[in-house]
Amino acid sequence: MDFLSDYREMISLRNLADHTMKSYQTYIKTYLSYISDTLHKMPSDVTYEEMRLFINHLQKSRGLSDRTVNAVISQIRFFTIYVLHKPWDGTYLPTRRFNTYLPFVPTQEEAREFISSINDIKVKAMVALMYSSGLRIGEVCNLRYEDVSRKTMRIHITHGKNRSDRYALLSKAALDILTEYWFKCGRPMGYLFPKQRKDEGPIDTFFLLRHIEAHEKELGWPKRLTCHSFRHAFGTHLYENGTDLMLIKTLMGHKSLNSTVIYVHLAVTSRHASSSPFDTLMGVKSDG
Repeated sequence: MDFLSDYREMISLRNLADHTMKSYQTYIKTYLSYISDTLHKMPSDVTYEEMRLFINHLQKSRGLSDRTVNAVISQIRFFTIYVLHKPWDGTYLPTRRFNTYLPFVPTQEEAREFISSINDIKVKAMVALMYSSGLRIGEVCNLRYEDVSRKTMRIHITHGKNRSDRYALLSKAALDILTEYWFKCGRPMGYLFPKQRKDEGPIDTFFLLRHIEAHEKELGWPKRLTCHSFRHAFGTHLYENGTDLMLIKTLMGHKSLNSTVIYVHLAVTSRHASSSPFDTLMGVKSDG
């Protein structure tokens, strides 16, 4: 029995996005090799204790974070239930607790400086769309010509992260950059940002990741930015400028308001600043 092929078939039946499909397979091949080469067993005979040994081995040998360990456990759980058709008891292999950190968000001035100083018009258009509309990198890469409406000044996002459509804001400034890119780069009528070779689908996400890192280095900035930094900056700067959280939630396509509340913590604005009660008690006035 080809367990790896069966696993891939089962995850494909869930109709997941391509990048999610890849992430679901990250460690299952290693797990199957461990079972065969180290335990000399069939997968159906592996005990929870042996699963824990594998997890500990993997974490120590590869230096995995607790968040990544949870992803490994999730893959083993999926394999056990959907390939081996065995029940799963999470009390024998609990997920790890891990520290959470606030992501880095560039200031409004830093976002302006970064985007305005990009020389490559294609990269500039993609980053401008991420920041101005709050798009995920995959959503930018998969944009099609017909998704951008000049008439309504909206961008139609099809099948985003939550497999649901939404409309995002279309910035006039970003549209001007996008228009310049479109005329200079072959006037693409399918995917707005196709691969270098025609008819091969949308551009890969690592193209933009690579260029963001390179431009950050050119500016002499410390390495802090990711593609998602610009989506976070969109939500944060909207909140700083007084936009209601419920509207931000809608624009960003969040399923839960809990995902949007993070921008309250990331915002830097005197409108939301508070004085310590101790300063009030002691008669100390705030600098603001």
